[in-house]
Amino acid sequence: MDTPLDWHARALRQRYLTEACIDGRFAPALSGQTYASHDPATGRLLGQVAACGEADVEQAVRAARRSFDSGVWSRCAPAQRKQVLLRLSQLMLEHVEELALLESLDVGKPVADALTVDIPGAANVFRWYAESVDKLYGQVAPQPPGVLATITREALGVVAAVVPWNFPLDLAAWKLAPALAAGNSVILKPAEQSPGTALRLAELALEAGLPPGVLNVLPGLGEVTGRALGLHPGVDCLVFTGSTEVGKHFMAYSAQSNLKQVWLECGGKSANLVFADCTDLGLAVQKAAFGIFFNQGEVCSANSRLLVERAIYDDFLERLVAQSRLWQPGDPLLADTRMGALVDERQTARVMQHISHAQAQGAALITGGQQLQINGSGNFVTPTVLAGVDAQQPLWQEEVFGPVLAVMPFDTEDQAIALANDSIYGLAASLWTDNLHRAHRVAGALRAGTVSVNTVDALDVTVPFGGGRQSGFGRDLSLHSFDKYTELKTTWMQFR
Repeated sequence: MDTPLDWHARALRQRYLTEACIDGRFAPALSGQTYASHDPATGRLLGQVAACGEADVEQAVRAARRSFDSGVWSRCAPAQRKQVLLRLSQLMLEHVEELALLESLDVGKPVADALTVDIPGAANVFRWYAESVDKLYGQVAPQPPGVLATITREALGVVAAVVPWNFPLDLAAWKLAPALAAGNSVILKPAEQSPGTALRLAELALEAGLPPGVLNVLPGLGEVTGRALGLHPGVDCLVFTGSTEVGKHFMAYSAQSNLKQVWLECGGKSANLVFADCTDLGLAVQKAAFGIFFNQGEVCSANSRLLVERAIYDDFLERLVAQSRLWQPGDPLLADTRMGALVDERQTARVMQHISHAQAQGAALITGGQQLQINGSGNFVTPTVLAGVDAQQPLWQEEVFGPVLAVMPFDTEDQAIALANDSIYGLAASLWTDNLHRAHRVAGALRAGTVSVNTVDALDVTVPFGGGRQSGFGRDLSLHSFDKYTELKTTWMQFR
């Protein structure tokens, strides 16, 4: 039998990278500026991380452009790129415990989730795109004799990827794997709260054989490093996952600079509809809790609005309160912890403000709503359920990004659909019914990029993920993701 890992002892020994990686070399920011990175679950200082600025962005763009123009990666055979990315995927799995620990220390998530979900998932994404890239074919257009018109995909050039802190390595993989597989050179800008796994990934990529300059990692503050990438005329494409507010800034940066392509996966306020004809209410309750409390509710597609048909509303709510007790926050480095710390004091204060504001507006606190001190940190919030919420109140309309669920009854199918669609977002939705006709009818009526039927927040690398309206546009995952990182070229040949 394996000995349980002593994550606390490992945490004290864990090497924590703090320097930017540009052109295959690690170095401080050119300005010498740094920012402090802390473990949100304990407050312990992890390191003083390079705060990259415009000069570092300039260096990284030049390195990425040189590597792309040289053809060392962009023009090598797809089968060669495939082998390097497969090696990188394998290295990630070989270092799964280290990467999981870094992820937990950076953002406070349970190390068990990072170990079994996040890091293996990120490695799988690299493996899937590696296996895909030498199976993509061009097209030949139907033309008369004497003409050959081919349609091929070409890499864009320099891609900037700006990723959030809630799933740092997993969401980085969603961007990096298809971008690199297509032959681009990439600059990765991790969230300032979570540079650890991004910088370690840069090391592993070099070890896997990725040429210097093909992957550059710039830690730093969003308003400085992210803005500089958004405005740089040498960046051909920028992909972003994060808030709608910041996504709008990147659109403006593109307009102010070189009209670079911008692809956004932004906020969400996903609705979960439970109809009375759902026969497995026990499963629906378990998934409703999972859909909002997993990863501390810090999920863009979290099912943060729960709509329950009135006939089963009271029973469902009672079961949900009992289920929430299984999600009490605890030390993220303990193997049985299901919910860890929120990412920092600012986010914790924001979540608590949403709870108090909702109560002041008349919402009833059914359970939770407490901020806890654990291991000297106050970044822990109990699973919270609020009922009696009005559809126009901020708790129903705004993304909270915490373990806070707003619950509302409904009487008719049309009312449920209208309430679910009453949102500026359109990322995801879930519904529970045993009526096949209703499942198709409601799924078709919900304005969301992904609709999960009799489960919540379903996703896989084989299917596209993304939304509409102010949740953004473009799709991560699946073969459709290559659309963001390649451009089509028509070559017309007239025979003589």
